[in-house]
Amino acid sequence: MSEAITTARPYAQAAFDVAQSASDLKSWSDAISSLAGSISHPDVQAIIDSPKVPKAQLENLLLGLLGGKASLALQNFVRVLVEKRRLSELPEISEIFEALRAEAEKTAHVVVESAFDLTPKQQETISVSMKKRLGRDIKLVCSINKDLLGGVVIRTGDSVIDGSVRTRLGEMATALA
Repeated sequence: MSEAITTARPYAQAAFDVAQSASDLKSWSDAISSLAGSISHPDVQAIIDSPKVPKAQLENLLLGLLGGKASLALQNFVRVLVEKRRLSELPEISEIFEALRAEAEKTAHVVVESAFDLTPKQQETISVSMKKRLGRDIKLVCSINKDLLGGVVIRTGDSVIDGSVRTRLGEMATALA
């Protein structure tokens, strides 16, 4: 995996530079994310991995997956990925591209897991708190994890704030042992 990230980094950086110079980060982000999701499908993966499929056919398949909305620069990016046989690194390219985009736009992707649905007020409180803590605009994604029993687990980048009841009970059990 680390080798794939190392290989993907220059492609992601190049795509980001072109997208940023064209002030088109969102459409590039959507396209790269869509392609990364598409290549994970077993049928598409089989075509990509097949040595019998010509590169031109792969290009047409991927450009077709973009629905004909790709700019000339994005089409060229896809051609380079096909030519250099880097399609399997698309998930890593997408991940790195999103990190570069978040840095440029001064945003942070925050994932909140809770045992129950959070109210809009609770979501707003978490968002405001994280914005103050990180100094960035927050993109909050909430999900339910019944295993938590109560409380929340907040993840952003490499940071985790674990305020779950399950973790607190585990800490108490360790302290009592």
